Amino acid sequence: QVQLVESGGGSAQAGESLRLSCTASGAVWSIKAMGYYRQAPGKQRELVAAISFEGKTYYAIPVKGRFTISADNLENSINLQMDSLTIEDTAVYYCNAGWWSGDFYTQGNYWGRGTQVTVSS
Repeated sequence: QVQLVESGGGSAQAGESLRLSCTASGAVWSIKAMGYYRQAPGKQRELVAAISFEGKTYYAIPVKGRFTISADNLENSINLQMDSLTIEDTAVYYCNAGWWSGDFYTQGNYWGRGTQVTVSS
């Protein structure tokens, strides 16, 4: 079993920055990659960014150039630095532990509880 605990998030104005962190515990030896998904009201959950512990990264087009994902292998954690936030970034952000398959991040079964990010104009 893997437990994922998220921190960070909150409220910001458009153009500002926020930072999310996710720390894994339990069977961390089984984790090869982690990512952040988000779900806005009335929308499906979508992959925002992901990183393998070998350094591969993925960014969804809407956040490319604004968000940066990083990993701390020793701490079994990832961080998502979110800059130049827009109203469209408002969502609940969920941490996920999965794996990398070729060039793609594959969603695993372990999820954090989610953290709210609210961006206002």
